[in-house]
Amino acid sequence: MTKNAVDQEFLEFVVKSIVSNPDGVKVDRSVDEMGVLLTLKVSPEDMGQVIGRQGATAKAIRTILRVIGLKNSARINLKIEEPEGGRAPRVEKEASKEAKNVDEVVDELKL
Repeated sequence: MTKNAVDQEFLEFVVKSIVSNPDGVKVDRSVDEMGVLLTLKVSPEDMGQVIGRQGATAKAIRTILRVIGLKNSARINLKIEEPEGGRAPRVEKEASKEAKNVDEVVDELKL
């Protein structure tokens, strides 16, 4: 393990510990003039576990990565990639429910 890969290995360990499908976890690491960028990919069904309620889990992971970065004199950013297929169907149902309510309101206004 090189000193530079500590952040990547930490992220993999933490995320694999909290998800249901640890084999679906992939972390890519890139370095540029802005610092270190860790890109996290997880299975669609594990996104909720990684993000947490109101983003609390993702925020906590980012905070710890920032501390690791300070210790190693590097700025670390975390990007969580949205899985293919977009968001969960539940969000789409809520959107269609909202559209139905708007249509109902418009129909009531026509009366």
